[in-house]
Amino acid sequence: MSAPTLRLGVLGLGYWGANIARNVDRLPGCELAWCCDLDPMRRREAEIAFPGSRVGSDLDDLLADDVDAVAVITPVPTHAELAERVLRAGRHCFVEKPLARGAAEAAALAELAARVERVLMVGHLLEYHPAVEALRRLIAAGELGEVHYIHCQRLNLGKLRADENALWSLGAHDVSVVLTLLGETPTEVSARGASYVRPGVEDVVFGHLRFPSGVLAQLHLSWLDPHKERRITVVGANRMASFDDMAPERKLTVFDKGFDLDEAVAGSYVVRSGETHSPAIDRTEPLRLELEHFAACVREGRAPRTDGTSGVRVVRVLEGLQRSLEAGGELVDLETGASA
Repeated sequence: MSAPTLRLGVLGLGYWGANIARNVDRLPGCELAWCCDLDPMRRREAEIAFPGSRVGSDLDDLLADDVDAVAVITPVPTHAELAERVLRAGRHCFVEKPLARGAAEAAALAELAARVERVLMVGHLLEYHPAVEALRRLIAAGELGEVHYIHCQRLNLGKLRADENALWSLGAHDVSVVLTLLGETPTEVSARGASYVRPGVEDVVFGHLRFPSGVLAQLHLSWLDPHKERRITVVGANRMASFDDMAPERKLTVFDKGFDLDEAVAGSYVVRSGETHSPAIDRTEPLRLELEHFAACVREGRAPRTDGTSGVRVVRVLEGLQRSLEAGGELVDLETGASA
């Protein structure tokens, strides 16, 4: 006997919300039951693209229907309020990253989801990227040796936003990946940035994270750069690896490079520059994998990989980086929340 069809609604039909809706519409065992947005032009586009779905502007109308889950793809400041309404209505909830604008709000959502026994999943898309998963397995298996540091670059010319800076818009991706690659949370963070185009909204941010294991991670986030970069480099004691999401092929490359002790001269090292290889990577679209995972978790009643607890961890790091940013780069202790 086949499982019943999951009826999903999408709240927010901007660029990414439209992508979510298209993927849900094509997902086996799922029905795109509702499309909801305040913008009449977006609603009209949804009516044309998804003639079998109901289209409206009011979340209450969506929740009054018999839907199993709702995807909240709206501006970040609205995530907490809208996700709370969805969960209190007894629906499972997918929330685009980050989960909320503060750790307290995020934690309250995670607690609410547990209390009403509904799935809460955060759209940390890169954690579902096959190349990132392959990189995580390499690190876990010790293929790179002890990890020394991680360098993340997320750069582009645009899109400028008025309601969130480059840290919250771009940094959530890299923070979530770094946390899952290392399996630990940083103890202290710092960040510096500047608002060159729109006053009060940092369009470039440099962030630093220090982990209990001694690993350092650096984030370079910018909407003001001539290069479009989506790269994460992991430097280990034995090997190095790079995930390049802009590469049409070879998304993940492993470099047999490093320093080895020179047995002929005590205390000296020689540079090792061995072979470079790119492992085969599943080419399935990460967004499809992410939404398949959400649907499976709803059906099976299990916690997603990027559940509410995971979302809280990411927001806590972002919140610490924001506090440092506002304090001119002061070191922030994440365990106490105080400036070091």
